[in-house]
Amino acid sequence: MPVKIPDKLPAAKILQSENIFVMTEHRALHQDIRPLKLIILNLMPKKVETETQLLRLLGNTPLQVEITLMQMASHVSKNTSQEHLLTFYTTFDKIKENRYDGLIITGAPVELLKFEDVDYWDELCKVMEWSKNNVYSTFHICWAAQAALYYHYGIPKYTLPDKLSGIYLHKVDIPHHPLMRGFDDYFYAPHSRNTEFRREDVEKATGLDILCSSKKAGVYICADHACRNFFVTGHSEYDRDTLANEYKRDTSKGINANLPYNYFPSDDIALLPRVNWRSHASLLYSNWINFIVYQCTPYDLNEL
Repeated sequence: MPVKIPDKLPAAKILQSENIFVMTEHRALHQDIRPLKLIILNLMPKKVETETQLLRLLGNTPLQVEITLMQMASHVSKNTSQEHLLTFYTTFDKIKENRYDGLIITGAPVELLKFEDVDYWDELCKVMEWSKNNVYSTFHICWAAQAALYYHYGIPKYTLPDKLSGIYLHKVDIPHHPLMRGFDDYFYAPHSRNTEFRREDVEKATGLDILCSSKKAGVYICADHACRNFFVTGHSEYDRDTLANEYKRDTSKGINANLPYNYFPSDDIALLPRVNWRSHASLLYSNWINFIVYQCTPYDLNEL
Protein backbone atom coordinates (compact mmCIF):
# COMPACT_ATOMS: atom_id res chain seq x y z
CA MET A 1 0.00 0.00 0.00
CA PRO A 2 1.21 3.56 -0.57
CA VAL A 3 2.59 5.93 2.06
CA LYS A 4 0.07 8.75 2.47
CA ILE A 5 1.78 12.11 3.02
CA PRO A 6 0.80 15.80 3.13
CA ASP A 7 0.39 17.35 -0.30
CA LYS A 8 3.50 19.56 -0.24
CA LEU A 9 5.85 17.55 1.98
CA PRO A 10 9.42 18.08 0.64
CA ALA A 11 10.22 14.38 1.02
CA ALA A 12 7.67 13.55 -1.67
CA LYS A 13 9.98 14.38 -4.58
CA ILE A 14 12.88 12.46 -3.03
CA LEU A 15 10.75 9.38 -2.38
CA GLN A 16 9.30 9.47 -5.87
CA SER A 17 12.79 9.78 -7.38
CA GLU A 18 13.72 6.62 -5.46
CA ASN A 19 10.68 4.82 -6.91
CA ILE A 20 8.91 4.76 -3.51
CA PHE A 21 5.15 4.82 -3.90
CA VAL A 22 3.60 7.79 -2.12
CA MET A 23 0.12 9.26 -2.26
CA THR A 24 -0.86 12.80 -1.37
CA GLU A 25 -3.69 13.44 1.05
CA HIS A 26 -5.71 15.03 -1.76
CA ARG A 27 -5.52 11.92 -3.91
CA ALA A 28 -6.25 9.62 -0.98
CA LEU A 29 -9.38 11.54 -0.02
CA HIS A 30 -10.73 11.39 -3.55
CA GLN A 31 -10.11 7.71 -4.22
CA ASP A 32 -12.99 5.38 -4.98
CA ILE A 33 -12.33 1.87 -3.68
CA ARG A 34 -13.87 -1.45 -4.75
CA PRO A 35 -12.69 -5.07 -5.06
CA LEU A 36 -10.44 -5.78 -8.03
CA LYS A 37 -11.76 -8.17 -10.65
CA LEU A 38 -9.12 -10.52 -12.07
CA ILE A 39 -9.55 -13.38 -14.51
CA ILE A 40 -7.02 -16.20 -14.97
CA LEU A 41 -6.95 -18.05 -18.28
CA ASN A 42 -5.30 -21.29 -17.18
CA LEU A 43 -3.70 -23.10 -20.12
CA MET A 44 -1.50 -25.41 -18.05
CA PRO A 45 -2.38 -29.12 -17.99
CA LYS A 46 -2.23 -29.46 -14.18
CA LYS A 47 -4.71 -26.71 -13.54
CA VAL A 48 -5.10 -27.20 -9.78
CA GLU A 49 -1.35 -26.91 -9.27
CA THR A 50 -1.10 -23.75 -11.39
CA GLU A 51 -4.12 -22.03 -9.90
CA THR A 52 -2.74 -22.71 -6.41
CA GLN A 53 0.63 -21.22 -7.31
CA LEU A 54 -0.93 -18.08 -8.77
CA LEU A 55 -3.50 -17.59 -6.02
CA ARG A 56 -0.76 -17.87 -3.42
CA LEU A 57 0.97 -14.86 -4.98
CA LEU A 58 -2.19 -12.88 -5.71
CA GLY A 59 -3.25 -13.33 -2.10
CA ASN A 60 -0.10 -11.55 -0.89
CA THR A 61 -1.78 -8.16 -0.93
CA PRO A 62 -4.12 -6.32 1.48
CA LEU A 63 -6.44 -5.55 -1.43
CA GLN A 64 -9.63 -7.49 -1.97
CA VAL A 65 -9.40 -9.41 -5.22
CA GLU A 66 -12.18 -11.35 -6.93
CA ILE A 67 -10.86 -14.20 -9.07
CA THR A 68 -12.54 -15.83 -12.07
CA LEU A 69 -10.95 -18.96 -13.58
CA MET A 70 -11.29 -19.54 -17.32
CA GLN A 71 -10.45 -22.43 -19.64
CA MET A 72 -10.45 -22.77 -23.42
CA ALA A 73 -13.71 -24.27 -24.66
CA SER A 74 -11.96 -25.49 -27.81
CA HIS A 75 -9.54 -27.72 -25.86
CA VAL A 76 -10.24 -30.87 -23.84
CA SER A 77 -8.11 -31.06 -20.71
CA LYS A 78 -6.70 -34.53 -20.02
CA ASN A 79 -5.00 -33.81 -16.70
CA THR A 80 -7.76 -32.08 -14.75
CA SER A 81 -11.09 -33.66 -13.89
CA GLN A 82 -14.15 -32.45 -15.73
CA GLU A 83 -15.89 -32.11 -12.37
CA HIS A 84 -13.28 -29.56 -11.26
CA LEU A 85 -13.53 -27.65 -14.51
CA LEU A 86 -17.33 -27.60 -14.51
CA THR A 87 -17.41 -26.48 -10.88
CA PHE A 88 -14.75 -23.77 -10.88
CA TYR A 89 -14.07 -22.69 -14.48
CA THR A 90 -15.91 -20.63 -17.02
CA THR A 91 -15.39 -20.12 -20.76
CA PHE A 92 -14.84 -17.06 -22.91
CA ASP A 93 -18.35 -17.01 -24.37
CA LYS A 94 -19.77 -16.68 -20.86
CA ILE A 95 -17.62 -13.70 -19.81
CA LYS A 96 -16.92 -11.83 -23.04
CA GLU A 97 -19.44 -9.12 -22.19
CA ASN A 98 -17.69 -8.45 -18.87
CA ARG A 99 -14.80 -6.15 -18.06
CA TYR A 100 -11.91 -6.84 -15.71
CA ASP A 101 -9.14 -4.97 -13.97
CA GLY A 102 -6.57 -7.64 -14.78
CA LEU A 103 -6.08 -10.81 -16.81
CA ILE A 104 -3.41 -13.49 -16.37
CA ILE A 105 -2.75 -15.91 -19.23
CA THR A 106 -0.56 -18.82 -18.17
CA GLY A 107 2.03 -20.77 -20.08
CA ALA A 108 1.22 -23.98 -21.93
CA PRO A 109 3.23 -27.06 -23.01
CA VAL A 110 2.75 -26.39 -26.72
CA GLU A 111 5.93 -24.45 -27.48
CA LEU A 112 7.20 -26.73 -30.23
CA LEU A 113 4.02 -26.31 -32.23
CA LYS A 114 3.50 -23.40 -34.57
CA PHE A 115 1.10 -20.95 -32.96
CA GLU A 116 -1.51 -21.57 -35.64
CA ASP A 117 -1.32 -25.35 -35.06
CA VAL A 118 -2.39 -25.10 -31.40
CA ASP A 119 -5.96 -26.38 -31.22
CA TYR A 120 -7.23 -23.37 -29.28
CA TRP A 121 -5.23 -20.70 -31.14
CA ASP A 122 -8.25 -19.05 -32.78
CA GLU A 123 -10.07 -18.86 -29.45
CA LEU A 124 -6.97 -17.47 -27.72
CA CYS A 125 -6.68 -14.79 -30.40
CA LYS A 126 -10.26 -13.76 -29.66
CA VAL A 127 -9.37 -13.45 -25.97
CA MET A 128 -6.27 -11.35 -26.70
CA GLU A 129 -8.23 -9.07 -29.01
CA TRP A 130 -11.05 -8.79 -26.45
CA SER A 131 -8.54 -7.86 -23.75
CA LYS A 132 -7.66 -4.62 -25.57
CA ASN A 133 -10.98 -3.06 -24.61
CA ASN A 134 -12.21 -5.21 -21.74
CA VAL A 135 -9.16 -5.60 -19.48
CA TYR A 136 -6.97 -2.88 -18.05
CA SER A 137 -3.72 -4.87 -17.72
CA THR A 138 -2.81 -8.36 -18.94
CA PHE A 139 0.01 -10.48 -17.51
CA HIS A 140 1.26 -13.10 -20.00
CA ILE A 141 3.43 -15.95 -18.70
CA CYS A 142 6.01 -18.02 -20.66
CA TRP A 143 4.37 -19.43 -23.83
CA ALA A 144 1.52 -16.94 -23.46
CA ALA A 145 4.11 -14.14 -23.53
CA GLN A 146 5.48 -15.50 -26.81
CA ALA A 147 1.98 -15.96 -28.21
CA ALA A 148 0.94 -12.41 -27.28
CA LEU A 149 4.10 -10.83 -28.70
CA TYR A 150 3.47 -12.76 -31.91
CA TYR A 151 -0.21 -11.77 -32.03
CA HIS A 152 0.16 -8.10 -31.07
CA TYR A 153 3.57 -7.30 -32.58
CA GLY A 154 4.43 -10.07 -35.04
CA ILE A 155 7.50 -11.08 -33.01
CA PRO A 156 8.49 -14.69 -33.82
CA LYS A 157 9.63 -17.42 -31.46
CA TYR A 158 12.70 -19.57 -31.99
CA THR A 159 13.39 -23.14 -30.92
CA LEU A 160 16.35 -23.48 -28.54
CA PRO A 161 18.99 -26.18 -29.13
CA ASP A 162 18.37 -27.46 -25.58
CA LYS A 163 15.59 -26.84 -23.09
CA LEU A 164 16.19 -23.79 -20.92
CA SER A 165 15.49 -25.01 -17.40
CA GLY A 166 16.77 -23.74 -14.08
CA ILE A 167 17.16 -20.72 -11.84
CA TYR A 168 18.78 -17.77 -13.61
CA LEU A 169 20.21 -14.45 -12.48
CA HIS A 170 18.53 -11.35 -13.91
CA LYS A 171 19.37 -7.65 -14.01
CA VAL A 172 16.81 -4.86 -13.73
CA ASP A 173 17.11 -2.76 -16.90
CA ILE A 174 14.60 -0.03 -15.99
CA PRO A 175 14.79 0.45 -12.19
CA HIS A 176 12.18 3.21 -12.07
CA HIS A 177 9.45 1.30 -13.83
CA PRO A 178 6.50 0.79 -11.40
CA LEU A 179 6.65 -2.99 -11.86
CA MET A 180 10.28 -2.92 -10.67
CA ARG A 181 9.63 -1.01 -7.44
CA GLY A 182 11.64 -2.42 -4.57
CA PHE A 183 13.63 -4.85 -6.75
CA ASP A 184 17.28 -5.50 -6.06
CA ASP A 185 19.65 -4.75 -8.96
CA TYR A 186 19.95 -8.51 -9.52
CA PHE A 187 17.51 -11.29 -8.67
CA TYR A 188 16.77 -14.94 -9.48
CA ALA A 189 13.79 -16.47 -11.28
CA PRO A 190 12.94 -19.91 -12.72
CA HIS A 191 12.69 -20.64 -16.43
CA SER A 192 11.39 -23.75 -18.15
CA ARG A 193 10.96 -23.57 -21.92
CA ASN A 194 12.10 -24.90 -25.27
CA THR A 195 11.68 -21.68 -27.23
CA GLU A 196 12.50 -17.99 -26.95
CA PHE A 197 11.92 -14.61 -28.52
CA ARG A 198 14.97 -12.46 -29.11
CA ARG A 199 15.98 -9.15 -27.61
CA GLU A 200 16.69 -7.55 -30.96
CA ASP A 201 13.14 -8.30 -32.14
CA VAL A 202 11.68 -6.66 -29.03
CA GLU A 203 13.93 -3.63 -29.43
CA LYS A 204 12.79 -3.21 -33.04
CA ALA A 205 9.11 -3.27 -32.06
CA THR A 206 7.41 0.06 -31.46
CA GLY A 207 6.12 0.72 -27.96
CA LEU A 208 7.87 -2.00 -25.93
CA ASP A 209 10.25 -1.67 -22.99
CA ILE A 210 12.57 -4.40 -21.70
CA LEU A 211 12.29 -4.20 -17.91
CA CYS A 212 14.74 -6.93 -16.90
CA SER A 213 16.86 -9.59 -18.56
CA SER A 214 19.42 -12.33 -18.06
CA LYS A 215 22.74 -13.01 -19.81
CA LYS A 216 21.89 -16.73 -19.93
CA ALA A 217 18.08 -16.70 -20.21
CA GLY A 218 17.52 -13.60 -22.33
CA VAL A 219 14.67 -11.11 -21.89
CA TYR A 220 12.68 -11.86 -18.75
CA ILE A 221 10.00 -9.16 -18.69
CA CYS A 222 8.96 -6.62 -21.29
CA ALA A 223 5.94 -4.34 -21.34
CA ASP A 224 4.16 -1.84 -23.51
CA HIS A 225 4.56 1.82 -22.62
CA ALA A 226 1.04 2.09 -21.20
CA CYS A 227 1.48 -0.96 -18.90
CA ARG A 228 -1.55 -2.58 -20.45
CA ASN A 229 0.43 -5.71 -21.35
CA PHE A 230 3.30 -7.48 -19.58
CA PHE A 231 5.21 -10.36 -21.15
CA VAL A 232 7.03 -12.60 -18.65
CA THR A 233 9.20 -15.41 -20.04
CA GLY A 234 9.84 -17.20 -16.75
CA HIS A 235 7.83 -18.93 -14.04
CA SER A 236 8.26 -16.98 -10.82
CA GLU A 237 5.13 -18.74 -9.50
CA TYR A 238 6.86 -22.15 -9.49
CA ASP A 239 7.07 -24.16 -6.27
CA ARG A 240 10.32 -25.53 -4.84
CA ASP A 241 9.90 -28.90 -6.54
CA THR A 242 8.29 -27.92 -9.86
CA LEU A 243 11.49 -28.03 -11.91
CA ALA A 244 12.49 -31.27 -10.19
CA ASN A 245 9.17 -32.85 -11.10
CA GLU A 246 9.51 -31.67 -14.70
CA TYR A 247 13.03 -33.12 -14.92
CA LYS A 248 11.88 -36.48 -13.53
CA ARG A 249 8.90 -36.49 -15.91
CA ASP A 250 11.13 -35.86 -18.92
CA THR A 251 13.72 -38.48 -18.01
CA SER A 252 11.01 -41.05 -17.31
CA LYS A 253 9.79 -40.51 -20.87
CA GLY A 254 13.26 -41.19 -22.21
CA ILE A 255 13.94 -37.53 -22.96
CA ASN A 256 17.65 -36.77 -22.52
CA ALA A 257 17.02 -33.72 -20.37
CA ASN A 258 19.80 -31.61 -18.88
CA LEU A 259 19.78 -31.01 -15.14
CA PRO A 260 18.03 -27.74 -14.33
CA TYR A 261 20.70 -25.04 -14.12
CA ASN A 262 21.66 -23.66 -10.70
CA TYR A 263 18.87 -25.63 -9.02
CA PHE A 264 19.94 -28.81 -7.20
CA PRO A 265 22.70 -28.16 -4.62
CA SER A 266 25.97 -29.46 -6.13
CA ASP A 267 23.82 -30.77 -9.02
CA ASP A 268 22.75 -33.65 -6.79
CA ILE A 269 19.13 -34.60 -7.53
CA ALA A 270 18.90 -36.27 -4.11
CA LEU A 271 19.28 -32.89 -2.38
CA LEU A 272 16.41 -30.49 -1.73
CA PRO A 273 16.50 -27.50 -4.11
CA ARG A 274 16.96 -24.11 -2.46
CA VAL A 275 14.26 -21.51 -3.06
CA ASN A 276 15.91 -18.20 -3.95
CA TRP A 277 13.14 -16.66 -6.08
CA ARG A 278 10.15 -16.49 -3.70
CA SER A 279 10.64 -12.89 -2.52
CA HIS A 280 11.03 -11.73 -6.13
CA ALA A 281 7.83 -13.57 -7.10
CA SER A 282 5.86 -11.97 -4.29
CA LEU A 283 7.16 -8.51 -5.17
CA LEU A 284 6.47 -8.96 -8.87
CA TYR A 285 2.82 -9.87 -8.41
CA SER A 286 2.15 -7.39 -5.60
CA ASN A 287 3.67 -4.60 -7.74
CA TRP A 288 1.46 -5.55 -10.66
CA ILE A 289 -1.64 -5.66 -8.47
CA ASN A 290 -0.88 -2.55 -6.41
CA PHE A 291 0.86 -0.16 -8.81
CA ILE A 292 -0.51 -1.13 -12.20
CA VAL A 293 -3.96 -2.63 -11.74
CA TYR A 294 -5.23 -0.99 -8.55
CA GLN A 295 -3.78 2.47 -9.12
CA CYS A 296 -4.57 2.83 -12.80
CA THR A 297 -7.83 1.01 -13.52
CA PRO A 298 -10.87 3.31 -13.62
CA TYR A 299 -13.29 2.85 -10.75
CA ASP A 300 -16.06 2.25 -13.26
CA LEU A 301 -14.87 -0.53 -15.56
CA ASN A 302 -17.31 0.67 -18.21
CA GLU A 303 -14.87 3.56 -18.74
CA LEU A 304 -12.15 1.20 -20.03
